[in-house]
Amino acid sequence: MITRTLLAIFALSLIQLNAADYKVVPDWVKLPEAREKIGNMHGDVAVSSKGEVYVSVMDAKAGLQVFSDEGKFLRNVTNAPSDFHGFVIKKEAGGEFIYGPRLGSGNILKLTLDGKEVLNIPSSSIPDEFKSKTKEGATRVAMTGMDVAPNGDLFVTDGYSSSFIHHFNKSGKYIKSFGGKNPPYNFTTLHKIAVDTRFKPVRIIACDREALRVVHVSIDGEFIGVVAKDLLAPAAIAVQGDYALVGEIRGNVSVIDKEGRIVAKLGLNEVKSEVGTNATPPPKWRPGIVTAPHGVAFNSKGDIFVAEYSVFGRVHRFNRQ
Repeated sequence: MITRTLLAIFALSLIQLNAADYKVVPDWVKLPEAREKIGNMHGDVAVSSKGEVYVSVMDAKAGLQVFSDEGKFLRNVTNAPSDFHGFVIKKEAGGEFIYGPRLGSGNILKLTLDGKEVLNIPSSSIPDEFKSKTKEGATRVAMTGMDVAPNGDLFVTDGYSSSFIHHFNKSGKYIKSFGGKNPPYNFTTLHKIAVDTRFKPVRIIACDREALRVVHVSIDGEFIGVVAKDLLAPAAIAVQGDYALVGEIRGNVSVIDKEGRIVAKLGLNEVKSEVGTNATPPPKWRPGIVTAPHGVAFNSKGDIFVAEYSVFGRVHRFNRQ
C-alpha cells in the first residue's frame, strides 16, 4: 500500500525546486519559561513520522530535545546521550527508532523514540587497522554521523578520526570498512553521510567537509565520484525524493538535484565573522540567515530544518510552499 507520506514525497520529486519555493519561519522554536536557550549544540536534527522534531544538545539533562511541528517544546528523550553528533530517525516494520553514534565513547546506538536501548554496538567491533592512533599509540574513533539503508544495514562515518565508513548489518554485526584519507578516496573530514536512495542500487552520499565537496561511494566501498564541489564546507546531508539537502558550516544550505546541480541556496550568510563558529551571539542573528549549519532534515511535507553549531542553540525552519 502506498502511504500518504510516500505520495507526498513522490509529488515533491516531480517539481523542480528553487529558493523561492521556501518561506522562512522566524523564531520557530518556543522554549519553556524555565529554559532561556536550547543549549550548546554540536549535533543534529531529525523529524519523526508524526512530524515531531528531535534536536541533539550537549546537555547531560537534555541531550535529545523534542519539539512539536509548531515549535513547542514537548519533552526530553529519557536516557538519550549528550554526544549525539549525528543521528537519524527511521520507521521500520518493528516501529520507529533513533540511530546515532556517540562522539565520545564511539558506541553506536539504536533507541526507541522514548529512549529505550534496542542495540548498542561498541567501537571495539571495528578492527584497529581502520582506526587512527594517538601520539601514544592508542587507537581511537570519533564517529560523527550515520544512516540506515533500506535493508537495515548501518553505515557510520568516523569523521573526526580516520574518515573511514564502517558497515554493519541490522543486527550490529561488523561487515567491513572503506574510505579513509588515502587514494582513491583522499577524504579530509568525512563529517556526515546519508544513504542516497535516489539511485539503484542505493549508494552513500558523504560530506567531505574540508575538501569542500560532496561525494558518492557505493555501499561496497567503491569511490564513484564527486557530486558537488567548491561548497562552503559541507557538514550535513539528508535525502528526500530527487533532492539532497546540504548544510554548509561556513554559512549556507544547498539543495542539490540528482545531476549534482545546486537548484536552491537558503540562508546564505556573507558576513565572514559570523559563519563557521559556534559563538555568534543571538543579537547578531537574522531570520533565515544561517551561521554554522551542522545538521539538516526534511519533514514529510518537504519543509527544511537546519540545526546550527552554536553554544546558544538554534534551529531554522524553511517551509516548502
